[in-house]
Amino acid sequence: MQDFDGKTAVITGAGSGIGRGMAEYAAASGMNVVVADVQPDALDETVALVRDTGAEVMGVLTDVTDPAAVENLAAAAYDRFDAVHLLHNNAGVFQGGISWQRTLADWEWVMKVNFWGVLHGIQAFVPRMLAQEEQGDGDIHIVNTSSVAGITTVAYSGPYVVSKFACAALTESVAHDLRAQGSSIGVSCLVPGAVDTRIAQSERNRPDEPPGEAQAPDHWFVAGALGQMTAERGLPPIEAARIVFDGIRNGDFWICTTDAYEEIMQPRFDAMLARQLPPGAQY
Repeated sequence: MQDFDGKTAVITGAGSGIGRGMAEYAAASGMNVVVADVQPDALDETVALVRDTGAEVMGVLTDVTDPAAVENLAAAAYDRFDAVHLLHNNAGVFQGGISWQRTLADWEWVMKVNFWGVLHGIQAFVPRMLAQEEQGDGDIHIVNTSSVAGITTVAYSGPYVVSKFACAALTESVAHDLRAQGSSIGVSCLVPGAVDTRIAQSERNRPDEPPGEAQAPDHWFVAGALGQMTAERGLPPIEAARIVFDGIRNGDFWICTTDAYEEIMQPRFDAMLARQLPPGAQY
């Protein structure tokens, strides 16, 4: 996809962070914008920001862990704009901690958002996109947000790492499935490095609202380090969005917001070929 003007973008997790940056950049690129988030006030703020640019915008309150809610999002987008050209399955949360100390509820929450939420987006939108492509409107692209922690591991972050590896594998699988079906729909896996977002405060949207003391120190240690890193060294979300749009134009499957992509991946591949444990990332 080279030309975005007049096309329609759907972005989940658009109430803040990368999602909001994507919404603003899409609007500046002349797109109609459908924004979705689970947090009503944050969603309203993004809608207002996009509307102020003069772009056509619609906000849809959406819990991506609920397949019916994501199906409703897809139906609303197609009802309003007749087509969707850019789908960004971006909603995500962070859960840190030692793998065997995190409760099943911790694991389930992060997997429901970071993996199942992406799958729900794929299942709700791809059939409609394929029908759209058959009707001659096939300039379509899907972006799923994984993480640098979805291509390399890090200690004290098991649930998050596993969910993001699953997202990356799903994204590859979807790309291969589309090619096997003869579709030209583009697919990219976004692997952000440090971006100035509120990912470290994800528990604000956790439905079971665990009290702070229920989270073990190993979670708060890594969440604090992550929050400090993103605040001090994180890219502005609008800059991350520019990188995403450039990657789409270039036809990149892997879109990384850090220049250290090769530095991260080469030691991992070398260790795997040597049948050794790959090095872990550092916060």
